[in-house]
Amino acid sequence: MTESNILIDQYMNYLLVEKGLSQNTLEAYGKDLGVFTDFLQKRKIDDLTKADTPDIVQHLIDLRAQGLGARTRARHLVAIRGLFSFLEQEKIIKHNPAKLVDLPKTGLHLPDVISVVEIEQLLEAPNEMDILGARDRAMMELAYASGLRVSELINVRVQDIHLDAGFVRVMGKGSKERIVPMGRQAREKIKTYMDHDRPILLKGKPGEYLFVVRGGRPMTRQAFWKLLKKYALKAGIAKNITPHTLRHSFASHLLEGGADLRVVQEMLGHVDISTTQIYTHVARERLIEIHERYHPRH
Repeated sequence: MTESNILIDQYMNYLLVEKGLSQNTLEAYGKDLGVFTDFLQKRKIDDLTKADTPDIVQHLIDLRAQGLGARTRARHLVAIRGLFSFLEQEKIIKHNPAKLVDLPKTGLHLPDVISVVEIEQLLEAPNEMDILGARDRAMMELAYASGLRVSELINVRVQDIHLDAGFVRVMGKGSKERIVPMGRQAREKIKTYMDHDRPILLKGKPGEYLFVVRGGRPMTRQAFWKLLKKYALKAGIAKNITPHTLRHSFASHLLEGGADLRVVQEMLGHVDISTTQIYTHVARERLIEIHERYHPRH
């Protein structure tokens, strides 16, 4: 397997676990990136980290010459931009060469959210009498209470948790630190886990990370993703639940409750408020749905 293929596999795994993309979308992105690497090889570029902006532009020109429509070319570019953004985030490359390439407007993609009732069903699914169940409940409570990315959640250290003050210190994208509140229920579940269950999982070994597996190793993205799938099934939730679903639901429920957009932006760790504004569309959709369902004159 080439180095380029290894990097693409890492990116696809990231999309599956952290972004929760469907299998069909993953397959489409995988094929698109395969076409892109084939194009690079024809240009004698065996390492995709060496590709630059003109290479990407030329690739899109070639796709148009092959008769591919604007929407399909846009999907190719989304896959390529996402790949290079991931490589930049992981510090494999210094600059994203696809950032300057314009993306055709193909409509707004709204993030998946679940209702407050479904959140409660999901959070109550773990058996808290079990050590792992208590840990899983604490993890899900914190993920939803504070809107953390899965990468942020698994990297929370014990010293980052401030139960009395009611906040967690998070190291987000670009090594930017932020302080995020967490509610009473999350604090209670975390305290119980830290006092009774985490020491048993550590088996006497030292450990800096808050959420650990047996033997004290930190929880992984993949493991948490699988846990959510298991509990969603147990709770009878048919929707595709991912770690990002909890983050999306956190933001949407805050806005539905009247929270200020700037405050939500701060808690999510978004640099640009336009990234947060997508949740106002979700809240608006929810208001329309409620009106349609309950208003007697609709």
